[in-house]
Amino acid sequence: MRSNRIRTTTFAATALLAALSLTACGSENGTSESAKAGSAAPAAHQAAHQAVKESRPPAATAAPEEKTTGTVSTPDNTTAPVRSDAKNTTDATKRTGSGSATKPDRTPVTCDGGNTRTAVTTVSRPLNHLLLTLTNTGDRTCYAYYAPGLRFDDAQAAFPVLDDSKPQAVVTLDPGQSAYAGIGLTGEPGAGPSPREATRLQVHFSARSGEGSTGTPVSLTLPTDTYWDDNGFVTYWQTEMADALTY
Repeated sequence: MRSNRIRTTTFAATALLAALSLTACGSENGTSESAKAGSAAPAAHQAAHQAVKESRPPAATAAPEEKTTGTVSTPDNTTAPVRSDAKNTTDATKRTGSGSATKPDRTPVTCDGGNTRTAVTTVSRPLNHLLLTLTNTGDRTCYAYYAPGLRFDDAQAAFPVLDDSKPQAVVTLDPGQSAYAGIGLTGEPGAGPSPREATRLQVHFSARSGEGSTGTPVSLTLPTDTYWDDNGFVTYWQTEMADALTY
């Protein structure tokens, strides 16, 4: 009887150990399969995502935007955009030839009433003298040829020119520069007719050839109590005021 109990107990213990062993194996196998399934799922998902990504058409790459300020002509009569940067604007100007300024004409001219200002003033020395001042108001160099041609009021004859006052070279005036001529109003006392009063003076400008006058003459108001006679004179144009009043 006791032997039977021992066998029964042993059998039960063996059965219990077998059951526990099977449970452990099942748990181990289940865990292993779950782990394998769990590790396989992300890989499958990633492969599917990659397949969808590769099946999509490539996205178009947008070209960088360029600012334009206008167009320029091209050889085939079409237009092309001009980039707004300074370099391309300069290149476009070179291609079209626009913006090129014409150089002003700087050729010297003859001094006359149109490009100069003339003034007449009294002087304290010498006596009975006036001073003519000619100033270049133009934008070119001008030549003051020979001597000014003078007429007092309505006199028919031109006022005499003093040949001894001829300078060594033609007087050249750059813009803003002045030339001078002295006017001796009368000759030696008692040498001619009595002096007569004048209120206006016409100034003519000599031509390069020395024959006659050129350009526009000017009319000046004379200082009060100006008297002249036929024995007076006018000098050639001089570069210095002192030279004009030497005679």
